[in-house]
Amino acid sequence: MNIDPRISASDLDSDLGRFWRLSGQKIDLILAHFDGSKGSPVFTVGGKYTTRGWTEWTEGFNYGSALLQFDATGESRFGDAASGLILRKMASHVSHMGVHDHGFNNLSTYGNWLRLQREGKLPSVQVELCELALKVSGAVQAARWTRTADGGGFIYSFNGPHSLFVDTVRSCRSLMVAHRLGHALLGENDVRHSLLERALKHLDATARYSVFYGEGRDSYDVPEARGRTAHEAIFNTNDGRYRCPNSQQGYSGFTTWTRGLAWAMLGFAEELEFLATVPDAELAELGGRRKWSEVMLQAARATCDWYIANTALDGVPYWDGGAPQLHRLGDWRSRPADPFNDFEPVDSSAAAIGAQGLLRLGRHLGTASPEGKRYWQAGLTVMRTLLSGGYLGAAPDHQGLLLHSVYHRPNGWDHIPAGRKVPCGEASMWGDYHIREAALYLQRASRGERDYTFFGCLPG
Repeated sequence: MNIDPRISASDLDSDLGRFWRLSGQKIDLILAHFDGSKGSPVFTVGGKYTTRGWTEWTEGFNYGSALLQFDATGESRFGDAASGLILRKMASHVSHMGVHDHGFNNLSTYGNWLRLQREGKLPSVQVELCELALKVSGAVQAARWTRTADGGGFIYSFNGPHSLFVDTVRSCRSLMVAHRLGHALLGENDVRHSLLERALKHLDATARYSVFYGEGRDSYDVPEARGRTAHEAIFNTNDGRYRCPNSQQGYSGFTTWTRGLAWAMLGFAEELEFLATVPDAELAELGGRRKWSEVMLQAARATCDWYIANTALDGVPYWDGGAPQLHRLGDWRSRPADPFNDFEPVDSSAAAIGAQGLLRLGRHLGTASPEGKRYWQAGLTVMRTLLSGGYLGAAPDHQGLLLHSVYHRPNGWDHIPAGRKVPCGEASMWGDYHIREAALYLQRASRGERDYTFFGCLPG
């Protein structure tokens, strides 16, 4: 991608204003017309949100979007609607034993709601309920645990105890918040398991097995591919040994599914922010601050560097860095992404997630430093593209906000419009949520307000 070194956050202020007006219209459409009895909204088909009952991992993004909208604009109807829906709809997600998505569903809802109560933007009438929900969610998520042969472990995916998903790096947030609220997981014979320890071990396993650093772990782990990620890492559950990379939603275990890459970019960057708030004494018992900072920073830098090197000129990636027909686009890195090409779809949701990772890593490293400024400017460049007319669903009857998102290319779940050969023109609930999250982060930074973080829901 071509990083614009001159763009500033304030340059996007007018774009953000237009964005939030459009965002509110989309939320109103969904609240008025989507039938939630059929399941959670997942992605649009012909501009209308539809369901896909793989797991209900997107419900929290739906209500969480209304909370972000309220935060950004102060329009009370969005905060009121979200609070009521969370009370009525989200309890099952708190105790959901079968998924690795607690950080998605519960921090988007209970976490944002609690944060807004702590900030005095919403009445502080459900603080205890939100805290209890977040405590239980963190412990339930931590219970999905596989030990590895190297002494570590990870939160296993819905595929089973052999499966480490790169996505789950963002569920570590639920463990971190629950830990800071004073909670732990009690196991057999009342053995107390530290949620902080399990979160850190999961981050370490993801950095070690899901991210490649050009160090020859396999034939494709070459220096020029540093930062490549695998969607899934497979382990032998009998002895905990790592076996191979794999992919569920990407092209292969040896290519980079770009939304998985983006989850890692954002997950490691925001956990670096959280790590800075953990007392030295707590980290000393687990190997020390330096150890964990190095693990997370190496992974964040590598994945962000891969994104910058392997994304189209305007900062929007195609759905997989090794997609089989990419070569038919010629030198696609030297041109803006083309959502309407005939060979491979772009994934704007990966761009929305990745942009926030770039911005956060840049701020963490310091935008006065050359390295930090590079990541920050890269994030601004991506956001400028996404906030442009070409990626926002301006049609008044289209329920989606961020267009050209892709869900599951191998399964063929994404809608291909008439006359087109690849999916385009549609939105996803995670894409819409994460462009709102990135926009709120950027707006707060531009105004000099308190940073938007997942741990902003904590006291103090």
